[in-house]
Amino acid sequence: MEHLDKPRETFIHQSANRPHLILGGDRELVLMAGLTAACLAFTLASITGTVVALALWLGSVAALSHMGKADPMLRHVYLRHIRYKPFYPAKSRFTSTICTTDKAWR
Repeated sequence: MEHLDKPRETFIHQSANRPHLILGGDRELVLMAGLTAACLAFTLASITGTVVALALWLGSVAALSHMGKADPMLRHVYLRHIRYKPFYPAKSRFTSTICTTDKAWR
């Protein structure tokens, strides 16, 4: 009966709990920066364009890696934040009428 007193433990592998980062930055943003730099390099088709694209990519990866160190979920938090409305009027249920508020409050 001694084994019933202890709660069951489930071990979660570390890789299942880590954020998806590439080069220290958010995976989608780093890949998008690389795609943008590659498009710029192939569009300009010169040594100068390639140098500019490489500098743009290295700068964006440095900034994204700094963001990843600060908060790996920063992009997800920001996207959720911009979906919020600036004002939610109080209402008691779904079919109730919404009270009118001053436009300065919205």
